[in-house]
Amino acid sequence: MRLSAIHTYPVKGCHRLDHDGAEVRPWGLAGDRRWMIVDAAGIGVTQREVAGLVALHAVAHDGGLELRAAGQPDLDVPEPAAGDPVPVRTFRSRKLPVPALPAGPAADVWLSTLLDRPVRLVWLARPTRHIPAGDREHDTGDQVSFADAYPLLLANAASLEVLNGWLADAGESPVSMTRFRPNLVIEGAPAWAEDTWAGRQLRIGEVFLQAAGPCARCVVTTTDQETGVRGKEPLRTLSRYRSVGRRLIFGLNLVPITTGRVAIGDDLNADA
Repeated sequence: MRLSAIHTYPVKGCHRLDHDGAEVRPWGLAGDRRWMIVDAAGIGVTQREVAGLVALHAVAHDGGLELRAAGQPDLDVPEPAAGDPVPVRTFRSRKLPVPALPAGPAADVWLSTLLDRPVRLVWLARPTRHIPAGDREHDTGDQVSFADAYPLLLANAASLEVLNGWLADAGESPVSMTRFRPNLVIEGAPAWAEDTWAGRQLRIGEVFLQAAGPCARCVVTTTDQETGVRGKEPLRTLSRYRSVGRRLIFGLNLVPITTGRVAIGDDLNADA
């Protein structure tokens, strides 16, 4: 079993970045989801509500972020060095407010124009808990990015192959792994092997991770990550084959135990 792809999403909900290697930090991959677009109430704006976020290409760099989108000039956004934090939430319900720093009016105007709605951009200077303790079987700890629930998401290429077989049987087109927005993709494992790893310690290269349990999927998986076009699959097929406790399951949530660098080609050991 080996690592075959690595992705980050600098702004929550934006288009992915592909990497040959990445640093694993306590809160997730370096540069992953430290920025978030919020509405007037400070609630995160994601692809659940705005499929057009697939058009936002964000590139994290030392000290800031570059925003890119067709039809708009590139915009460099420095990490806010000071200012009054504002309370934001990743979701409207069941999440704790966390302090974030406003990116400033230039970014707000740029994103509001792109999304055709008033929004703000904020930066998570200090990754912190935004999920109440006890809400998850395997707690994320006090450090997490603006990710929905856990610092990292792993997906298995063989599981996608089986899912696409089910879709073909139903007369539907295959879906790309990008629909599931993973951080880490593995190959060489049997389909659904990740289901058996929950609660265990994994090792990728020299980095140890806690397998925190399966990932419940939402409407974002029905969005083509290149075009923003939304359909009914793969959720309809997952509901037939992968419904567990009223959740549609694909992928495995992870929490870093140690930090370090992972790279494509690293071995995955599920018996660490």
